[in-house]
Amino acid sequence: MTTLPVFRAAGRSLALAAGLAAFLSSASAEDKASRIVSIGGSVTEIVYALGEEARLTARDQTSIYPEAAKALPDVGYIRQLSPEGVLSVNPDLVIALEGYGPPEARQVIEAAGVPIAVIPEAYDGAGVIAKIEAIAKALGAEAQGQKLARTVQDDLDAAADAAARIEKPAKVLFVLALRDGRIMAAGAQSHAQSIIEMAGAENALSGFDGYKPVTDEAILAAAPDVILLMDRGINESHDTQDAALLALPAVSATPAGRDKALIRMDGQYLLGFGPRTAQAARELATRIADLTTGGSN
Repeated sequence: MTTLPVFRAAGRSLALAAGLAAFLSSASAEDKASRIVSIGGSVTEIVYALGEEARLTARDQTSIYPEAAKALPDVGYIRQLSPEGVLSVNPDLVIALEGYGPPEARQVIEAAGVPIAVIPEAYDGAGVIAKIEAIAKALGAEAQGQKLARTVQDDLDAAADAAARIEKPAKVLFVLALRDGRIMAAGAQSHAQSIIEMAGAENALSGFDGYKPVTDEAILAAAPDVILLMDRGINESHDTQDAALLALPAVSATPAGRDKALIRMDGQYLLGFGPRTAQAARELATRIADLTTGGSN
């Protein structure tokens, strides 16, 4: 078995840089692999952006962009993989986003002797660049990786400059789910908080990490100006979910609720932290400004 080194980081730029250096210095590029399984939406998107998609033989359920990726065999959800499904396509390399699993599936895949490159998760711009460079290294496509990284870095810098010019950041509440009348929202150390901040806004909630159910009192105290959601809602009808969300007393009493200031964006585009992240941040910034300042920001 060949397992390329795993680097674990939670979006901390300096740690990412150090971990990536270790990854690149020790990893053996599988540059002759031609039957690659890509696990993780941003991983697949980067493979396509590098022009190496012809080497893909399968992908996971989160790999839905670009549209062409959907034609590849589906080996399951990134955290609920069937090892039999992965191995059935006879891969000679698996490129997987950190956190793939479950652990039992990882063990079976690793025991089968398939080379695996585990790509560090990203929560910021530096992490996106790290992903690109790590995937390019695993593919033996360093030249394409350097070119893509420069382009994406320029986009990220432009997005950061635009965000820095926003004088009064809006407060944004990211709602992951609405279950039995209770909101599951984003706190710190989350992809949602990172993209909100990259858009020049402020996460309305703090005091906890990740995604957790929040009380009505917490929502009222947060007083969000905008509510952000993924466009694939919990309910079958997005309109129904929007109405149900806005009907909650705690939400209707907030500035966002009173103004019906809701934004929906594709989940992979918004939270995938791949090559389109800067574009997503700029689009989010524009839509927030349109709702809160009439587009004057």
